[in-house]
Amino acid sequence: MNDRSAAPGALALVESLVNTLDIETGADTLDTREGRGRFGIAEDDLAEARELRESLRAALLAHAGHRPHREVTPLGELLSRAPLYIAVDEQDGSAGFAAPAAGSPLPTRVAAAVAQALVAGTWTRLKACEAETCHWAYYDRSPAGRGRWCSMQVCGARAKMRRYRAKEG
Repeated sequence: MNDRSAAPGALALVESLVNTLDIETGADTLDTREGRGRFGIAEDDLAEARELRESLRAALLAHAGHRPHREVTPLGELLSRAPLYIAVDEQDGSAGFAAPAAGSPLPTRVAAAVAQALVAGTWTRLKACEAETCHWAYYDRSPAGRGRWCSMQVCGARAKMRRYRAKEG
């Protein structure tokens, strides 16, 4: 649905996880072995991954000024269980948050991505489309940071047409 470029850096992981579910069609790529494989999710961890995805979606809706449409486990609660460490580059001394190992569980990799985005000041730019049939994650690159839809051509146009028809009627 999204016609925007991927979120920068580690936020691309969060964006792609949230976008594994197409709310309009109900298609969930986590239902497939290949879809789970992209995130290193074992079938036994699928319920946890979906819970994390929907908690992330709720946070991204909040970034756009919207409330989630259903009750979810608070994202902070889920990520509080994820171990992180501070990695220091020995060449230039730069530091950042990292997951303990390359094969770390998904919640730990997501926590590292969120921590990196917090440091970079980009976390609140990752949003979820306000259209109730969409809620697709997108990175808001607008100068004022007030983007509302994943796609102006699709969700934005639909919203504007609904408002126009409401005024006509």
